[in-house]
Amino acid sequence: MLPRKPLGFLIFVALAVAAAAFVWFGLPHDREVKSLGLFLVKLLPFVFATEALARLDVDWAKRLKLPLITLPIAFLVFFLYFVPKIFFYGGVETGTRESFYALYYHVLTLTPLIILTITLANRLGGGTSALTRRLAYGMLLLMLSGLEDLAFLTVNDHTDPAYATIPAVWDWASHMTVFLGHPPTRNEAFAFIAVHVVLALLVFFSPQRWWDALASRVRPRGTRSESA
Repeated sequence: MLPRKPLGFLIFVALAVAAAAFVWFGLPHDREVKSLGLFLVKLLPFVFATEALARLDVDWAKRLKLPLITLPIAFLVFFLYFVPKIFFYGGVETGTRESFYALYYHVLTLTPLIILTITLANRLGGGTSALTRRLAYGMLLLMLSGLEDLAFLTVNDHTDPAYATIPAVWDWASHMTVFLGHPPTRNEAFAFIAVHVVLALLVFFSPQRWWDALASRVRPRGTRSESA
């Protein structure tokens, strides 16, 4: 039987997921608030999630290494679904090329800030130096991997024939081009993504002694080490 705190946390997680699924799939995606009751219903996922977080047993979460799992997953939900949708609806479908470039630059700048905000919250909540580095560098690798480029092509309903299928050459992926020396082909892009994902997983789940060795080199003498 689960201890009381994890049980309460899991119950509210289940309620939050159920409420979010109902709001997302069962209600229209309207911009306007049409009634107070509907407004309050749409707040339920946030309320349930907040209550779940308030009930989370931190020691239990650390034993299960939940920060290394849940925080990158939360980042990927933002980066691989909402960012491609923002680019698609905010620039490609309704805007000019100039507005798309402006939007792209702002989101490109926002994403590292999101990574650092997640990492800061974890650190202020008692996360170790090693965990801080794992989260920040691992999520940065995911950001640079090209996963978002692939998500943009797959999660959106493209009407442009050039993007209806995955292009043979990714000539827009300049962050890959600067490494390869030429615009990547589809298979080269897939390989680029795979390498970065593997590197990110190594950062997240590599042996703790590697991070302890790194910390010992950058830590001032006389200070105590932190456990993972």
